[in-house]
Amino acid sequence: MFKNQFADHFNSHKSLYQPKKIKIMKFLKYALLFAAATIMFSCSDDDNGNEPQPIDETEGLLLTKTFENQNHKIAIYTESGKLTDGYNKVYLQLKNSDGSLITNSNFSWMPMMDMGTMQHGAPHSDIQKVSGKQSLYEGWIVFQMAGSWDLSFEYSVGGSSYEMSNAIEVQQAAKRRVTTFVGSDDEKYIVALVEPSDPKVAVNDMTAAIFKMGSMHDFPIVNNYKLKIDPRMPGMGNHGSPNNVDLTQTSDGFYHGKLSLTMTGYWIINLMLENQNGEILKGEEITESNPQSSIFFEIEF
Repeated sequence: MFKNQFADHFNSHKSLYQPKKIKIMKFLKYALLFAAATIMFSCSDDDNGNEPQPIDETEGLLLTKTFENQNHKIAIYTESGKLTDGYNKVYLQLKNSDGSLITNSNFSWMPMMDMGTMQHGAPHSDIQKVSGKQSLYEGWIVFQMAGSWDLSFEYSVGGSSYEMSNAIEVQQAAKRRVTTFVGSDDEKYIVALVEPSDPKVAVNDMTAAIFKMGSMHDFPIVNNYKLKIDPRMPGMGNHGSPNNVDLTQTSDGFYHGKLSLTMTGYWIINLMLENQNGEILKGEEITESNPQSSIFFEIEF
């Protein structure tokens, strides 16, 4: 009897339950659709989503100069944001006129200074792609002096050749990092300090580059010489330091040795250039009567 009464009650109020059922079903339907859409969106992001932001290959470098022609731009970077007399490590990026990077090119370059009555170049390396980078190239230039220089590039993109040139300003370094002189063999030499660029109270790795001026535009690396060093502190009684090692040439063409700096302050790194026959071409030993060589570098830290 009870079952019959419940059935009669449900049937008589069926219309009241039906709309609620429909609303619940609709809610579940849209909830499922929303969940499915969320999952699909998430999967799309994971699989085919936004492209990762390009890595900045010039991080830690400062823009020094931008060259531009109607087709391309060449952005020049250094660690300091400037070029100075002496050895300079230089980084380059080639870009389309819209700023997009070009990752496959061949470069050559030529630094030139016009002194009115004459023009001369500077020792410089080839330009190579930086290892592990896609768009960054590197090379070095040794500017013998500060002033206004012209820097010209020849490069290729997609089988076509292009040229670009502009003036660059080379600033005077705070301390002497390059010396030029005529040796006793009547040859003109350029000797540049490469390292240490961040000297410390320690026995520092020291690197120098030695060139001979073959012509106003040709500066071959000198082979199999020795660069003798004698670091002194003029403000501290001209005292020296122990454990220095004279610089000799290694497979990279540069000259390497050890420079002992026993305290912070101003140092003169006295130099003597010795050829492969043991002859001193320039520079003098330090004595009480001769406190400084005629060729030297300066370091202050």
